[in-house]
Amino acid sequence: MDTLIVVPARIASTRLPNKIIADIGGKPLIVHTWESVMSAKVGDVIVACDSKEIAEKIEKAGGTAIITDPNIPSGSDRVFSAYKIFGKPYKFIINVQGDMPFVESQIIQETAYLIKYRKFDITTIASEVKDDTYSHTQVVKPVIAFENTQDKNNQIGRALYFSRSPVPFGGPYYKHIGIYGFRVESLEKFVSLPQGNLEKIEKLEQLRALENNMTIGIKILDLDSPISVDTFDDLQNAREYYSMNNIFQK
Repeated sequence: MDTLIVVPARIASTRLPNKIIADIGGKPLIVHTWESVMSAKVGDVIVACDSKEIAEKIEKAGGTAIITDPNIPSGSDRVFSAYKIFGKPYKFIINVQGDMPFVESQIIQETAYLIKYRKFDITTIASEVKDDTYSHTQVVKPVIAFENTQDKNNQIGRALYFSRSPVPFGGPYYKHIGIYGFRVESLEKFVSLPQGNLEKIEKLEQLRALENNMTIGIKILDLDSPISVDTFDDLQNAREYYSMNNIFQK
C-alpha cells in the first residue's frame, strides 16, 4: 500500500477535556473514528496520540497507536511526527481528525483519489451549506476556483482562500470538511513552514499552505458534514446519532 492514514488525537481539549476518550455507546470516541477510517479501506491506519490512555484504547480495539510529543503544536505536525516514528515508506498521507467518530468512507476515499491522481500538493473536501450556518464562525468557508462549473456531479477546483467569514460575497457557500490528503514531500514542506499572517488572523493552518504558494485541491460532495465533537452538546449529538443508527440497523 502506498497510503497511510493518520488520525491525530490528543487528550487535552480546551472546550471539552478528555473528549477523545469519551464514551459513545460503550466505545471511546477515538475507537469509533478508527473503525470508520478502517472501513474506508484506503491504506494503513495509525492513531497519532499524546498519551498512553489513548494508545491503550486503540490497541485494545486491535489498532496501531503511535505516541508523539504532547507539546507538538498542530495536528499536521503530529501526523508528520507519527509518520516518521512509524518508519515505513509511503507516497501519500491522509489526515483524518480524531474527533470525527462517524466520518463517511466516501470522504476519505475521494480525498485519497485527488491526491493520488491530480497534481495538487494537498487535497480536501467540502460540502454545500444549505442553511444559515454559513454565518457561523466555526463553519470554515473555502473560496474555490472550479475547473468545470457545468458538471454539478464532479465539482473539483483549487482553493483560493479559507475564512470563518461568509465568503465569497453572496455565495454559494461551502463548508470545509477538515480532512487532508498530502504527498509525503508536501507534508514535510508544510510542517517546515513558519505560521503565516493570514493563518494567525483566521486561526486556520491550511492558509499557511496558500500563503506559500502550495496548491490545495478541493472537491464538493453532496453529503452532510460528519459530526465533529468539540463541545458537550456535540458529544450528546454524537451519542444520539449512534443510538438512532443502532435502532434503524436492528
